[in-house]
Amino acid sequence: MNIPSELKYTKDHEWVSIEGDMATVGITDFAQGELGDIVYVEVETLDETLDKDEVFGTVEAVKTVSDLFLPLTGEIVEFNEALEDEPEKVNSDPYGEGWMIKIKISDLSEVESLLTDADYKALVGA
Repeated sequence: MNIPSELKYTKDHEWVSIEGDMATVGITDFAQGELGDIVYVEVETLDETLDKDEVFGTVEAVKTVSDLFLPLTGEIVEFNEALEDEPEKVNSDPYGEGWMIKIKISDLSEVESLLTDADYKALVGA
C-alpha cells in the first residue's frame, strides 16, 4: 500500500497536497483498493465554497457508491475532467493522474487537523 510521506490525509481516506493556499485532493491508495474498480466520479460542487467535512462529490465503484468529503474549508476551483472519460485513473494512479479536485483553502489553520502519513498508516493498519 502506497502512503506518500509528503501528503496529508483524512480519516475519510482522502489525501491532500498543499501548495500555498491551494490544495489538490484525491482518495488514497487504500480507499481505491477497498472500493475496487471505479467506474464514475461525480463532482457537482465546482466553483462552490464548502465547509470542511461537507460532501463535495461521489465515487462509484462496481458494487458501491461512496461520498467524498472536503478535507479543508474552501472553494472548489478545479475538477480533474480526465476522470469523466477515464475514472479508472483513480485506481491506477490515485496520487497522480487520479487526483479529483483542487481547492482554494479558506482557513489554513485547518491544515493542522489533517493526518500525517504515520497517523494514516496507524489508521489503516499499514
